Amino acid sequence: MKELLEVIAKNLVDNPEDVIVTETKGEKALVLELKVAPDDMGKVIGKQGRIAKAIRTVVKAAAIHGDKHIVVEIVQ
Repeated sequence: MKELLEVIAKNLVDNPEDVIVTETKGEKALVLELKVAPDDMGKVIGKQGRIAKAIRTVVKAAAIHGDKHIVVEIVQ
């Protein structure tokens, strides 16, 4: 899932080299933290959070095959 999130994010931003995805395993879920350059934050979040919601939907849909609960957080 980490690789999927990286590919999606790198294709959305102007500075793909600044995309960092960290993976943390919690008790009930796998947490993926996405960090991008400050200038690219708006491109990842989108108007009213639509892009961020779409990213979360795609990653969660891909995780269904692995029976995992995944949380995607976009951090600065």
